[in-house]
Amino acid sequence: MNTIDEHILKDQTEIQSAKAEGNSAKVRHLTEELHSLEEYKEHHPEDKHDPNALELFCEANPDEPECLVYDD
Repeated sequence: MNTIDEHILKDQTEIQSAKAEGNSAKVRHLTEELHSLEEYKEHHPEDKHDPNALELFCEANPDEPECLVYDD
């Protein structure tokens, strides 16, 4: 995906497909991912790129060691 909006649309479509298939595990996974993407977009309205898993994790957990940034 090129943009966060494309990723959100893709997840929404896949959630509907997974619901139709009765795949509750996939629905749960995609719903969590969709929530993270929407939260990221809300906090970064000017940023249109599709964030990776680490960016989404750090958005939700900024104090985790892998998310800390140190200035020298």
